[in-house]
Amino acid sequence: MLELRDVHAVYGRSHVLHGVSLRAAAGEVVSLLGRNGAGKSTTLRAIVGVVDVTAGEIRLDGRSVRGVPTHRVARLGIGLVPEDRRIFADLTVAENLMVGARAEGSWSVDHVLTLFPRLGDLVRQRGGSLSGGEQQMLTIARTLVTGPRVLLLDEPSEGLAPVVVSALADTIAALKREGLSILMAEQNLKFARRLADRAYIIEKGQIRFDGTMAALDADASLRRAYLSV
Repeated sequence: MLELRDVHAVYGRSHVLHGVSLRAAAGEVVSLLGRNGAGKSTTLRAIVGVVDVTAGEIRLDGRSVRGVPTHRVARLGIGLVPEDRRIFADLTVAENLMVGARAEGSWSVDHVLTLFPRLGDLVRQRGGSLSGGEQQMLTIARTLVTGPRVLLLDEPSEGLAPVVVSALADTIAALKREGLSILMAEQNLKFARRLADRAYIIEKGQIRFDGTMAALDADASLRRAYLSV
């Protein structure tokens, strides 16, 4: 469904991605692992067109989305959940959801609230008053109501308490069961291991590993080289 082929991307004069290739099939959870600054977030931003892609192809269902404006990429079915959440702090939970809701989408507000029942209890609360975990739920929920078929998650577990991370993993597993494709940029190997079918490791803007989570677990030297702090 989603495929990157030899993608190069830049921030200003900085060449950040050097030929990244990866794919995520329908109903698959794929984890993009790597240290801070390895190129994980840039890869996700390149997919939705908010960084300059200078070479390579980005395809959704065989259709090129390279160079397509970000709002059109969203309409085509790719939703990004950014690392910094970017909720509307002065709007209520309900208002945050209505901002992105699509009348014709498969993910209605009511449907999304069944996945995040805690948000249902907070619909009149302002986004800025929520805890970090609640804000992460809201960010994912707000992206879902735009009707994506591919969900890009940028460091979803970062900074969250273990009990919240566990609940978030349950929700992502539920999204997978509904057939959503998920590409998840993560540093938390334990979290990725629980959810991902396959993994890529990125380092200095290049893919260093492409394989199953079982293959990654079996290679301690690879984990030490690219994932240990």
